[in-house]
Amino acid sequence: MRVAILISGGGSNMVTLVDSMTGDHPARACLVLSNNADAGGLEKARARGVPTAVVDHRPFGSDRGSFEEALSEHLSNASPDLICLAGFMRILTPVFVTRWAGKMLNIHPSLLPKYKGLNTHARALDSGDIEHGCSVHWVTAELDDGPVLGQAKVAIKADDTAESLAARVLKLEHRLYPSVLRAVSENAPLPVMIDASKR
Repeated sequence: MRVAILISGGGSNMVTLVDSMTGDHPARACLVLSNNADAGGLEKARARGVPTAVVDHRPFGSDRGSFEEALSEHLSNASPDLICLAGFMRILTPVFVTRWAGKMLNIHPSLLPKYKGLNTHARALDSGDIEHGCSVHWVTAELDDGPVLGQAKVAIKADDTAESLAARVLKLEHRLYPSVLRAVSENAPLPVMIDASKR
């Protein structure tokens, strides 16, 4: 299977995905695409031999349709079987999502359906939750609303801050996303569940 990965920044989740697709893994990365030419993940992808492309969203202004058409052109040329959003910081329109429906995965830093959108770690703390985590889901037109394919959870500590919690959840993301990608690639049973809350 051919996997395209969309990023906006340092690409830590992208790196874990690319590095997992070796040996007997049934998938390989075919493209890393970013909306930011300065994204640190682009060089990391090139160092791993993965083709890269950039579509800067800024020249398009409020014309999201034309921006997404440019994204789709690069994706079509790469012919991916799956698209993994990995820290891609642009909200995608229903038109784009429909075009790539059933092929697009996203990782979100909360135990969905809790805390869709931003500031998930602070919201979990403010709500007095005892556990938090991350989810991988199919992308649908509604933000962070698609069917969940896997979750990883961690206990919230009494002295946690949003920053300390985010750091622990990120480590879980690096375990969960490759596990879900492999399961999807192999048509293995889903969801993938990782429970680090007892550690």
